[in-house]
Amino acid sequence: MDRIALTAGALYAIVLLRAGGTFAVGWLAGAGARRSRFAKRISSAKFRRAERAIQRWGAPVVAVSFLTVGFQTAANFLAGSMRMSLPRYLPALLVGGAAWALIYATAGLGMLKVMGRLFAEPALGVSAVAVLLLAVCGVVVYRRRRAALSSGDTVAEES
Repeated sequence: MDRIALTAGALYAIVLLRAGGTFAVGWLAGAGARRSRFAKRISSAKFRRAERAIQRWGAPVVAVSFLTVGFQTAANFLAGSMRMSLPRYLPALLVGGAAWALIYATAGLGMLKVMGRLFAEPALGVSAVAVLLLAVCGVVVYRRRRAALSSGDTVAEES
């Protein structure tokens, strides 16, 4: 249990710094854009509506973004560039970051333990890698065939 708590604490510090830094970079980019030649576009009614929507609904989106892969950085950058207020952003960062850290600390340590056991015996590790490679190749072949069939259908329909 101590390893999980230590790992979660370290990951929490990392995510707070990383996501907070992304928010700050977004804030600076938004401030720069407001002073640039894009200032006219940014002051439009549509943009102000989007900014109000971010102010209102952005905090839950930021908190939930920590449970996704790939959307987290974009959500934090957008929150910063659209000037989400700190009283709304910080609770979302703290809650979402805590969830992220706990998930990665528990599931991440579990996966490391499984991987350690798996590769402790070379034959088992090599077999696992071979199965993974075959699965990836199967998915690639399946998608290519499906794409070829669907593009072939459109060509046949056009004739």
